[in-house]
Amino acid sequence: AQVKSENSKTIWNTEEVPEGSEFDDTWDPREQPEYEIFFKQRVGTEDMFLGMSRKDSSTACCEDLVIKIKLPETKFSDITLDLQDKVLDLRTPQKKLLLHLPHPVDSKNGKAHFLSEEEILEVTLRMIREFDYINFA
Repeated sequence: AQVKSENSKTIWNTEEVPEGSEFDDTWDPREQPEYEIFFKQRVGTEDMFLGMSRKDSSTACCEDLVIKIKLPETKFSDITLDLQDKVLDLRTPQKKLLLHLPHPVDSKNGKAHFLSEEEILEVTLRMIREFDYINFA
């Protein structure tokens, strides 16, 4: 049986292409920096002491994604950061990081802060999850 595609000139289906692959550059010799991903939860006194919300310490109850990227010997002006809903693309003269994010994020309202003493770029992004109304109602 022969499978017919919608457009006979395409080489592959769009479902076969990994999301964010348009950012990938395998020929780029720059080194990937070390990074860590944290989940952050917005907690008030009603959560901590009174237990009034349904929040617990699991990542399912976290609202923000925090990515800490170590960039030694880098100036803030040398950093290029491109954020999409599921991809973080960071470039400096020495380093390159293409990171597929574990959750979709609000890429338009993220925050980036460069801690020059520690040489770390801290990127905070609000996660967008389909069923957040269950956790945060």
